[in-house]
Amino acid sequence: MSKRKQTLGEFIIENQTSFKYTSGELSRLLNSIRLAAKVVNHEVNKAGLVDIIGNAGDTNIQGEDQQKLDVYANEKFIQTLTKRNIVCGIASEEEDDFIAINSQDENNQNKYVVLIDPLDGSSNIDVNVSVGTIFSIYRRVTPLGTPVTLDDFLQKGSAQVAAGYVVYGTSTMLVYTTGHGVNGFTLNPAIGSYYLSHPNMEFPEDGHIYSVNEGYYSDFPVGIKKYIKYCQEDGEDRPYTSRYIGSLVSDFHRNMIKGGIYMYPKSSKNPNGKLRLLYECNPMAFIAEQAKGKASDGFARIMDIQPTALHERVSFICGSKNMVEKAEEFMRNAE
Repeated sequence: MSKRKQTLGEFIIENQTSFKYTSGELSRLLNSIRLAAKVVNHEVNKAGLVDIIGNAGDTNIQGEDQQKLDVYANEKFIQTLTKRNIVCGIASEEEDDFIAINSQDENNQNKYVVLIDPLDGSSNIDVNVSVGTIFSIYRRVTPLGTPVTLDDFLQKGSAQVAAGYVVYGTSTMLVYTTGHGVNGFTLNPAIGSYYLSHPNMEFPEDGHIYSVNEGYYSDFPVGIKKYIKYCQEDGEDRPYTSRYIGSLVSDFHRNMIKGGIYMYPKSSKNPNGKLRLLYECNPMAFIAEQAKGKASDGFARIMDIQPTALHERVSFICGSKNMVEKAEEFMRNAE
């Protein structure tokens, strides 16, 4: 008889002592994200029904059209995290500014801030392709008993205490790290529980998949163009396979399991890059490094970048360690 798989709740409790701070708040916070993800998953799975898909008629701070499900996911995560009285602040890709939250019992006593991309890859909603949620958790740097400030959110990725993502695909998975490796949990929709299905996830050192939107090839830096050509050439274990879904969570998840590199470099159209440092790149970089992969802007470690704005964009190269280092080599040589 096979051994019963551990639930996410059991795993969080069992591993609580491995957190740097063991007050139980971080465990409660992760449980809140788990709950909100289940609610959003329920809506994603009926996205073909009326009033769920389609454009909400507004644009977010990035100037991008907000899909209705984007708005719903944003509201659900903010509502769940606020009502449970766990965090002192939230920053969302969908909001212009951060949200300061006062603790209901003792003023401003909560210690953590959450940065979240509520629905990554939302342009895929209408065509039934996987989307996801990305989250990042930091311990506040301003004193307890005071309102949070921008400084609490503009921390380097290396200061993260936890990060993760949820992929809403053929199965729904929550993958996260608290700095002690990466573990993946799959939702059993029949009973509403996540079970440990992918313990100790790691990137293979090498891979055979490259993920990039080649439609922007002519706008890419010379180093990236040369690396793409390298991926396509005949050679030892090459050419590589091109796989690009257009949802960071989905592309990252596949590459972590199979081995590969994801690239969203800066371009002539997006001179600073397209992806957001705080909501997408830092959390994925933390997960990648904990899974023995690597994340870079082409020249430097993503998690060493000092953020200067909530919605800052950067160039992003992430995946199997040897592949990322090869891409960096092409970038350096093209300078």
